[in-house]
Amino acid sequence: MSEEVLINVTPQETRVATVENGVLQEVQIERVKYRGIVGNIYKGRVVRVLPGMQAAFIDIGLERTAFLHASDIMHRGDENHNGELETGHSEPIHSLLADGEEVVVQALKDPLGSKGARLTTQISIPARFLVYMPYGQHFGVSQKIEDPEDRERLRQTVAQIFENEIQQGGVIVRTAAESAAEEELRLDVNFLQKVWQRLQQRIETVVAPGLIHEDIPLAMRTMRDVVRSDVQKVRIDSRETYNKAINFAKDLIPEVVDRIEYYPGERPIFDLYSVEDEIKRALDRKVPIKSGGHLVIDRTEAMTTIDVNTGAYIGRRNLEETLFKTNLEAAQVISRQLRLRNIGGIIIIDFIDMKDAEHRRQVMRALEKSLARDRTKTFVTHMSPLGLVEVTRKRTRESLELTLCEPCSVCDGRGVLKTPQTVCYEIFREILRESRQFDAKEFLIIASQIVSDMLLDEEATTLADLQGFIDTPVHLQVEATYQQEEYDVVLL
Repeated sequence: MSEEVLINVTPQETRVATVENGVLQEVQIERVKYRGIVGNIYKGRVVRVLPGMQAAFIDIGLERTAFLHASDIMHRGDENHNGELETGHSEPIHSLLADGEEVVVQALKDPLGSKGARLTTQISIPARFLVYMPYGQHFGVSQKIEDPEDRERLRQTVAQIFENEIQQGGVIVRTAAESAAEEELRLDVNFLQKVWQRLQQRIETVVAPGLIHEDIPLAMRTMRDVVRSDVQKVRIDSRETYNKAINFAKDLIPEVVDRIEYYPGERPIFDLYSVEDEIKRALDRKVPIKSGGHLVIDRTEAMTTIDVNTGAYIGRRNLEETLFKTNLEAAQVISRQLRLRNIGGIIIIDFIDMKDAEHRRQVMRALEKSLARDRTKTFVTHMSPLGLVEVTRKRTRESLELTLCEPCSVCDGRGVLKTPQTVCYEIFREILRESRQFDAKEFLIIASQIVSDMLLDEEATTLADLQGFIDTPVHLQVEATYQQEEYDVVLL
C-alpha cells in the first residue's frame, strides 16, 4: 500500500492530508488564531500566594497571570499506582511556594475570558504511544486497555526499555500503544529522552518568566505521530516548514529524513490528488458508492447515523446480490468517511437487510478489515437482525465538520426550513391574534420575497378574506434581508 502525507502551510493555517493509493483518507487542520497554550512548559515566577484559596498566581509571561492550585503541585507522595497525579491531596500552599519564587509549570487550560491559564507542576511529555513524566515515579497503563495480558506485556516491555534508556521518571502507556510493537515503543522512548534532554538545558538557561517548551505544531506532530515505515513520502509546500521538518527528523526520527520532500510546484499541493474537492465532498450529507448506491450521514448530539441505500444499482442477477454488493462497498466507504470526517463517539450503521447469513459475515469482515487501518481506536459490535451495527470511535479532535462549519443561521442547525405556505399561515394567525388584542387601523406584513409572493398569489384569496373578517386593511412590504422563516407584523 502506497501512503503519502501532504502538508499545506499558509500564514493562517496548516493542513495535513494522508493519501493512500491516491485516495484521501484523513485531513487535519490547525489554525494559527486558535492555537492554545495547553501543553506548553514555562519557567514562571510566583506573583502572589493566596493561602485562603490554596492557590498562587504565577507570571508566565502572558497578558494575565496564570493560576496554580496546591493540588496541582507535584511533590513526593502525590502519585497513585497508575503514575497519575492525585487530586485533593496537597500540603498548605504557603509551605510549597513563596512570593518571588521561580517554578517550572505546564499549562493545563487556556486562558478564558478574564481568567488566566490553569497550571500544573506535574510535567508530562507526550509521544505517540507514551506520556513521559520526568518528575514521576511509577509506570501506568491507560485504563482503556482492558485486556490484562496486554496491560502486563506493555508494562513490562516499557519498564525494561526505560531501565535501559532513561532510568528516571515515570510513564503512562497510552491507549494507542495497545497493539504497538516493542521497536515502536523503543522509538518513542528515544524520542522522549531527546526531548527531555533539551528541556533540561532550557530549564537551566531560560529567564523567568519565559517559555521553555511550546507544544509542537501540527506539521511536527504529524512527523511524530503519523510518519512511520508505511509512509513512502512526505511533501511540504513551505520551505520554512520543510527545513523544520528535516531538522526535527534528523534529531528525533532520522529513519524518515530521506522521505521528506519540498514541493515548489505552481499547482497547489492539495490539487495533486483532488484533496480540495474531497474536503468539500466530506461536508456533504450524501456520499456516493461506486456501484450506484449511496450513504446518508447524519450527526446528532448523541451519535452519528449512517444509512446505506442501493440507489440506482439493481444488480445483474437478483435482489440479494444487489444488497450484498452494495453493503460490501459501503463497508469500505464508511471506514474511509469516519477517518476523513474524523467522526468520533457512537456511530450507528444501518446496512441494508440481507437474508444470507454468510453475506452478513462477509460484510462484517470487510468493515472490520477496513477499520483496522484506522489509527484511531475503534470498536465494532455484531450486526443485529435488523442490519444495525454499532461502532465506537475514540474522539481525538474536533470533527472536520465542526472545524470548518458552524450551525446554519437560517435553520439554526435543523437542516430544514418551514415552507413559505407554513410561514403564511403563521402570519395569518398572528394577525388574528393581534386584531383581538389591539385596536389597529392597519396591519403591515414585512416578509421575505418568497413569502410575499405567495401572499399575493396562491394565498391572495385567503389574505383578502382575512382583511374582510377583521375589517382592517393589510399591506405587504418585502424585506430583502429577511430569510424565509422571518417576518414581522406591524400595527399602524
